Formats: sequence, structure tokens, C-alpha cells
Amino acid sequence: MPTGTQAPLLRGASLPLAGQLAERYAQRIRERLLLPGARLPSVRDCARQHGVSPHTVVAAYDQLQAAGLLEARRQRGFFVRESRPASAAARSSRPAAAVPRQAPVDATALIRGMFEADAARSPGLGTLPADWLDPSLLQSAMRRLHQAESLGVQVSYGDPSGDERLRDALSQRLADLGIHASPAQILTTNGATHALDLLIRTQLQPGDAVLVDDPGWAIMFARLTQAGIRLLPVPRSGRGPDLDVLAALAAQHAPRAYLTVSVLHNPTGHSLNLADAHRLLRLADEHDFFIVEDDSYGFLAAEHVPRLAALDGLRRVTYVSGFSKVLTPAWRVGYLATAPERLRALTDVKLLDGLTSSPVLERAVALCMEQGRLRRHAQRLRERLAQARQRVASLAARQGFTWAAPPDGLFGWLDVGVDTERVAQPMLDAGWLTAPGALFSATRAPGSLMRINMATSQDPAFWRQLRACADDFRGRAAPP
Repeated sequence: MPTGTQAPLLRGASLPLAGQLAERYAQRIRERLLLPGARLPSVRDCARQHGVSPHTVVAAYDQLQAAGLLEARRQRGFFVRESRPASAAARSSRPAAAVPRQAPVDATALIRGMFEADAARSPGLGTLPADWLDPSLLQSAMRRLHQAESLGVQVSYGDPSGDERLRDALSQRLADLGIHASPAQILTTNGATHALDLLIRTQLQPGDAVLVDDPGWAIMFARLTQAGIRLLPVPRSGRGPDLDVLAALAAQHAPRAYLTVSVLHNPTGHSLNLADAHRLLRLADEHDFFIVEDDSYGFLAAEHVPRLAALDGLRRVTYVSGFSKVLTPAWRVGYLATAPERLRALTDVKLLDGLTSSPVLERAVALCMEQGRLRRHAQRLRERLAQARQRVASLAARQGFTWAAPPDGLFGWLDVGVDTERVAQPMLDAGWLTAPGALFSATRAPGSLMRINMATSQDPAFWRQLRACADDFRGRAAPP
């Protein structure tokens, strides 16, 4: 019998089993649930998942190869090819079918899965669950915003640099972190991702080489690659970035920039110490590259944790952050702080993108920051996360799992002991959305690591299922 909750193939139907299976995967590829480069299950795993013979799977994969949707790589398996869009006639002739959920094969698929997922069953979630956030904080800000004194904000384009009241509050927030930036050095954006995109478009050119953390943020890998940037992966572990490798890459390739998360790194949870931060800044001076410091998880970290921008004085470092992780993902409010000479080009591109960012949401965020309300909310989140990490560490140890880095902040970097990309589908079939380590690799290298969200991984049933799937995979991979 097929495993998990996916719809079974229909025996005795007019379309043979191999054709049904081929159509199932073709539909996923057409709907971008399986993207180019995604690895399909092995013949044996696929046969077991769908309750069919290996011969049926081979026949289905042959059909997909003949259609130009798959390619076989020697001793590695079957992978989705870059496919041409189907004609409108061909699309209209295909029967509609329910598409089973597919384990994430890249960051886009993971994000799509998170929009559809139940947070309580999503250990791979990249954000805090909704019930951890504070709706009263948002509601209070919106009520105050609708008062007569704020009417002008609601009926105007707003300042292209961002709401003045918010930039004043941000200047104070940065000062608390040791980063001295006047409101004139701050540009608000439609989320931290938009800030990073503006920096790519204004500070980099196609063909430039850029250092990136590996593991790191797959969305940023995709954006850089799309812009024609050459990625130089810097290995990152629970001890931080390998600065010896970084120095060698810088000497060989003369990179233009280094994009990094210095505090509560996603996915390892590591934060740079002072010694490594100082050495990194010396390397930037020696090899003449600038640094983009992504501090998206900064509100979940203690304020005394060193920031590169504080040590550098925004000379080579541009600081990026936002509020979606602690307020609500629905409010796309981010910002960057940088040297004045970089700001004009960034503001111009923001204007071309959409004239300005939302003055209404920006003023609402400013109201949340005033009187220390956001600071107190962040402190409560840090305390709750500390308790969650203790519980998750206990659950993981009970099932015999270890951590590749000491968990901190929202994430832990778990060593499952088997290829987590292979485990992701049976876990999803059992109802659990996970984030295998290959999603965070600049080269999509498979491995035994998995990102764990501390807030959404507290159900003992998840850990029992993960142990069962890992043991099952290990047993099937062992020689007879």
C-alpha cells in the first residue's frame, strides 16, 4: 500500500499506473512545485511511496525523460530539467487534477508550503507562528494612526526616504545597538528583502563576485544568480564563517561584497563574536569589498551582541533589518542604514520601483516602537523562545539527535544522520513540513542537516516521526 496521505494511483483505470505516475510528476513540474534541479525519489523510494513496482516507476521516469522534463545523472538519480513553457492549447487539453503536496525542493517551494501549512505542524517554518505575536500591539497602533493627527499620513505619497517619525525611531534603535546613523542615513523599504534587492541592483554589476554564507538564505542565492553575480560560498558552521576560506577566496577572486547574517544566522543560529567581527572587517579593508549585514532576526537577540555596522561605523558595512519577524509578516516594513554617498542611488531605484513605501504602515511601526512597546514585546519573545529551545533540545535528545551548532534564537541546525532531502517527502506525507539542509546550500549539496524552528517543533509526535523516517531510510540504504 502507498505510504502517507497522498492520493493513491488508481488500478484498473484507463490510464496505466506508469502514465498516472508520470502525469502526477509532470503536473508538479508544470505548476512549479518541482523546480529545475530538484531531485526525484529513487526508483525504490518512489515505488514504496506509491505502492507500485519498481518497473512501473522506471516506465514513468522514462516517459518524463522522453517529454524532456527529467534527466538522469549517473549514480545520482533523476532530476528536473529546465523545461520550455507548454503551449496554451496543450495546457487547456490537460485534465484538472488534485496535486498532492510536495516536499520543498528550493526556497520558493518552502515558502509556498509555509503559506499553505499549519504552523503547529511546520517545523521548517521560517517565522514565528501567529499565536506568538501580539495583535493588541498592532491594533493599538492602527487606532492611533486613524486619529485626526495622522490624517496627512494616510492621504499622501509620503517621503521617498521613508516616514520621518519612523526614521527618527530607527535612529534611536540603532544607537541602542551602538550603530550611529542619523535619520538622513536611513532608507525605509518594503521589507528587508526589498532592501537587499536595492543593494544588489545599485552596488553590483553582472559578473561581480560576491561572498555568501553557506549555509545561507536560498532566496538571496537565487536573486544574486539572477542578477548575473558569481557566488563565492563561505562555509559557515556553529563556530561562524570560516574566515581562512574567506581570505583565500578574496585573494583569488577579488569579490565586490560579502552578504552575511552576523546575528542569529539563518539556519545555524550562530552570532559573530568580537574577534571574528574585527578580523572580518580587516579582511574587507585588505581586499576592498563592502559588507551587507542582514540583521532580520536582530529583535530576537540580546542588544549587547556585536554588530558589524557598529564596529565599522557604516563605512564599509550597510545594515539591513525589518519588522516582519516580530510584528507581523503582513506588514512589509524594512530599512537599511548606510553611508550618505550610497543613499542617493538606493533612493532613486526605490522611486523607480514604486515611488515610495507605505507611509501608513511605516507610521504604524513607529507608533509600535514608541514608549518601548515593541522592545517589551521582543523581550517577551526572547524569553518564550528560551523556554522553547530547552523543550526542543530535550525532545531531540530523547530521540538520539544532535545539533551541528548550539541552538539560539528561532532556529536550530539539527543533524538527522541521513539525507534530509530524502526524508522530507515521507515527513510531509505524514503531515510535517520540514526544511532540509540542501535548501540552504549555495550548491544544493545534500546532507544530514535540517533547520528546526524552535517555536513550531515542540510536539513529541514530530520527533517520533522524524526518528522513524530516519531509521527507515537508514535501514533501506544499508547493504543486504
